[in-house]
Amino acid sequence: MTQEPVAVAIDVSHLTRWFSRVMWLGILANLGMALPTLLMPARMLAWSRLPITVPIVWTQFSALLLVLLSAFYIPAAVDPQRHRAVAWLAVLAHLAGVAFFVGLQPREYHLFGYFDLTFFVPEAALLASIASPSAARGLKPTPYESPWRL
Repeated sequence: MTQEPVAVAIDVSHLTRWFSRVMWLGILANLGMALPTLLMPARMLAWSRLPITVPIVWTQFSALLLVLLSAFYIPAAVDPQRHRAVAWLAVLAHLAGVAFFVGLQPREYHLFGYFDLTFFVPEAALLASIASPSAARGLKPTPYESPWRL
């Protein structure tokens, strides 16, 4: 006896809310790491047991770039349906961070790659689910709702 496949409705608004939550969490985590590094780079390098850069301005500049990168994630966090290309670029930026820090840097920098991996995996899965044809079939995008609504 064969069973007919069961059609499951995918709640795109629920997936979108979770994608937004993960994006906002990533933005806050980036800022939590970048802002102290921008203001006190030597202390942050010592605390994380990383080698001191010479000149120290390169560490500060990296922190500034992370702040700016996080700002570019905001449209995707606010409305990933409307800013789909920005959302995909944000997800791919995490993948690039994984490849750079884990694949190209010495072991003491791998933690930064694992940090990006922590956000890449759920963001990629959620965004792929939002963008899948089965999710789009018969469902209209809903206006933006707060990602914190349960």
